[in-house]
Parts: sequence; structure tokens; C-alpha cells
Amino acid sequence: MADPVAETYWRARPVLVTGAGGFIGTHLVRRLGGLGARVHAVGRRVREGSEHGETWHVADVADADAVGGLVRSVRPDVVLHLASEVAGARDPKLVLPMLHSNLTGVVNLLTAVAGTPARVVLAGSLEELRPDEGERAPSSPYAASKWAAGGYARMFHHLWDVQVSTLRIGMVYGPGPQDVRKLVPYVTLSLLRGREPELGSGTRELDWVHVDDVVDAFLAAGATPEAAGRTFDIGSGEGTSIRDTVDLLVRIVGGVGVGGEARPRYGALGDRPLDSARIADLTATTEILGWRPVVGLEEGLRRTVAWFAREGA
Repeated sequence: MADPVAETYWRARPVLVTGAGGFIGTHLVRRLGGLGARVHAVGRRVREGSEHGETWHVADVADADAVGGLVRSVRPDVVLHLASEVAGARDPKLVLPMLHSNLTGVVNLLTAVAGTPARVVLAGSLEELRPDEGERAPSSPYAASKWAAGGYARMFHHLWDVQVSTLRIGMVYGPGPQDVRKLVPYVTLSLLRGREPELGSGTRELDWVHVDDVVDAFLAAGATPEAAGRTFDIGSGEGTSIRDTVDLLVRIVGGVGVGGEARPRYGALGDRPLDSARIADLTATTEILGWRPVVGLEEGLRRTVAWFAREGA
């Protein structure tokens, strides 16, 4: 839900975007460029030229010296931190990489901005445990790293007045380059190519949120002083089972007229342990940020399938 008044906040404002070459980051840099922000985009590889007026920097957020140097040179008013390793696998070999990238990167960034007036918005996950979930275990190394990062964010805010907020984001989807192992692109491309996607039982409910709505949420959080010290859920507020999501994709792809008659194979894979429905609570998000999603799931999936049919199949 874009707020025209809030959008004027970004004009000529220096903004540091980490993970700018990723799925959400690419959309966010494009939007900020259109709003006239002075965008400093951070990624791990050299970029040739600038598509939206952004300035590119090569840095690893797990490198404290590199992050400190960026903050000192850019002197951002707002930092939108999306750099992250994302993997839902239950593999002990992922523990250290997730800690190194997702937790160390957040600590380096918050340390670098401490003592400055910069606002920071972190990309969290609905996979994180909520405070009211007690002794429940995080469901994966990724979920554990995001949960710990949220704790450090609250500490930096309360001890050193760092103006940081966290967006606990649901299952993001939409047009554009994505990890094709994720559910929506994997199923979409499989169907478009006439292949049978292999899935688990399909019973788990997910909270889907379109990438354009996620971009709006980052803009709202970055422009709202009252967001500091808070955590906000970003999703639809509704659960949709994997089976219902995939069946909807089957109908949409069938209407596009591309691909064969492939059908999903439910039960071909085992369900992951500790998976559960993680549904956004939008109460604080709406009251403080004035944000609600505007792209419905069917419309969002239609846009996504159209993009893949045109660009990715």
C-alpha cells in the first residue's frame, strides 16, 4: 500500500541497500530509483553500469571492516538490509554458513551505524519464533539465524538507541529472477515445460506476499520514525495450503496455453520436520506502518506465470 506522502520522503535521500542484487533487492532498488533516492546498492559481485541511477558497491556484509567503510563513506539516512543466505533445509552443515551470513552481517551493520541517526530496516522471516512461543525450537538453521538477529536488533535499539526495525516477511513471490528451487518458480517452470513437479503432501499452510507489497513495506518502515525498536509481520494474514497454491498454478498455467498436461505429484517427497503454518499478524503493521498487502494471491500468481512464460520458460 504505497503512501504518496511517505514516498516523498525518499527524494534525494541517501539509502544503502544490501543484498541489492537479490530478488527483493532488485525490485526495491528499482522503486527507490523511481522515487529519486540516492541509492547505494551493495552486492557481492561487480555490476556494469546502473539501471536505475544507483551506485554499486562490492562488499560482503560478514566483513566488519567492509561494512564500516561503506557506512562511513555513504553516510546513509536509511539502511535497508536484505543481504542474507536463504535455505530451508534441515542440514547441520548449514548452521555455520547461516550464522556467518545472517547473524554476523546484522551485527556488523548495527555496530557500524551505532552512534549515527540512520534508520535501519532488517529483512526478517515469519519462520522466526515469536516471543510467545516459549521453548519451541527454531525449525531450521535459517530460522535460528533470523531469530537471533532479531534479538540483537532489539539489544542495539534499547542499549544504544539504534533506530532499527525488523520485517518478519512471509513467502515472497512475483515476477523476476528467483531461486528456481522455491515452490512458485519450481512448480511454474515445471508446468510450463511439461514436467511433473514433485512435492510433499501439500498440507502445510503458507502466508504468501507479493514482492511489490514487500517493497512497499520496506518503504513504509524506513519512512516511519515510530517503527524503531519494533518487529512487524509482512504477509497476507491468511494461510493457503501448498496444495491449493499449486492447484491454482495448474489452472493459471493451463489458461496461458504453454506447456503440456503435467500434473503435480503429491507425496513424491517427504514433508520437512518442524514445518508449521506461519501466518502474519498484521495488527501492529497496519496501525504503525499503515501497510496492508494489495496484490491478491491469484492476481499475483497470474503476473508471475506471465513473466515466466515470457522470460523464463
